[in-house]
Amino acid sequence: MSTSTSTALLTDHYELTMLQAALRSGAASRHAVFEVFARQLPGGRRYGVVSGIGRVLDAVEDFRFGDEELAFLRDGEVVDEPTLDFLAGYRFSGDVYGYREGECYFPGSPIMTVEGTFAEAVLLETVILSVLNHDCAIATAAARMVRAAAGRPIIEMGSRRTHERSAVAAARAAYLSGFSSTSNLMAGHLYGVPTAGTAAHAFTLLHDSERDAFQAQIVSLGAGTTLLVDTYDVAEAVRTGVELAGPELGAVRLDSGDLCEVATEVRAQLDALGAHKTRIIVTSDLDEYAIASLASAPVDGYGVGTSLVTGSGVPTAAMVYKLVAREDASGVLAPVAKKSVGKPSRGGRKRAFRRLDASGTADAELVFTSGREAGDAGPLQVPGARPLQVPLVRGGEVVGRESLEASRAWHREALAELPSDAHHLSRGDAVLPTVFD
Repeated sequence: MSTSTSTALLTDHYELTMLQAALRSGAASRHAVFEVFARQLPGGRRYGVVSGIGRVLDAVEDFRFGDEELAFLRDGEVVDEPTLDFLAGYRFSGDVYGYREGECYFPGSPIMTVEGTFAEAVLLETVILSVLNHDCAIATAAARMVRAAAGRPIIEMGSRRTHERSAVAAARAAYLSGFSSTSNLMAGHLYGVPTAGTAAHAFTLLHDSERDAFQAQIVSLGAGTTLLVDTYDVAEAVRTGVELAGPELGAVRLDSGDLCEVATEVRAQLDALGAHKTRIIVTSDLDEYAIASLASAPVDGYGVGTSLVTGSGVPTAAMVYKLVAREDASGVLAPVAKKSVGKPSRGGRKRAFRRLDASGTADAELVFTSGREAGDAGPLQVPGARPLQVPLVRGGEVVGRESLEASRAWHREALAELPSDAHHLSRGDAVLPTVFD
């Protein structure tokens, strides 16, 4: 079984094929600029949330072809010996800049730019896209859920509904977008996401009676624990829970039935029993629409699983990684672009700005494209607008890593700039136009 921690083999076969051919033609050393962007926001979303930048920076740092990786490529005859020699010494020494993690983005936003030799930059396509497409999709769905929850906390509980590594990344992305905690302990260990959880139905079924199960949980975890009360009869379970824990019972969880109706009945029962501070947590395949429908219900918090880790029906952010400029035969960095029907790209290095009106509300995304000069990537400042890109990697060294808490705080600021209709749950166009020069 492999023990490698390198991210190098997350690349695609065809990237190595291009590398081999470019090394043979001599074009591999040409200066190149690649750009990550989304042509549209899938699922009729009105904005996207940038997530995964920190994970991309980790992946770039760990992108090394060691003995194990090289042996695999040699044994499989994936590339020739000159290419293996190049890979053995591979270190990304270029520059990366892009949007801060937690920022909002729109169609055409230059979310990330990777600049270096063609050989260096082309190998990072798959690992960058695999991280950003997943994490941005999850963070965008999570932001919609947080908005629908209107201040009520949401626990991320989707680990059992996706790949084990995706579950950790999803928990991180959800926390970035405002979820309060996760049940995934690895996300807590790796990224510091607060962890929380309750008992499952199996714990109740294990014991000879629901009373015995509740008693064991309260003795072990204290009266402030959360009891799952819908294994048998909800009203009887609530009565038993309050009898055992007293009015200091922390919370009860509902996982089935008409959640609005049942929550209303349980709230009345808890109040009648004197448990006025006992909270009601609801789960059961919730998404942003179900959360919004519970706005008037006496619910204190939510647990979201399947819908979150699948992007609430939009599991990818549909981002692409395209060459937008390359060094020509005369040594000039010249813009290049696809003209494919339905899949065009815009050539040239870019700088992006968020234009704000007098009230501080965003009204447009402004993207300036370079000409043919290597150092030209548009203006550094635009009156009434703030720059969106920041340095992430300089000369192969990571310079733009931020803590998850800092990115979470930045997301709140970026979201506050958007116009109010950005938060409508109905399908629609992007809330801000992207204006290219």
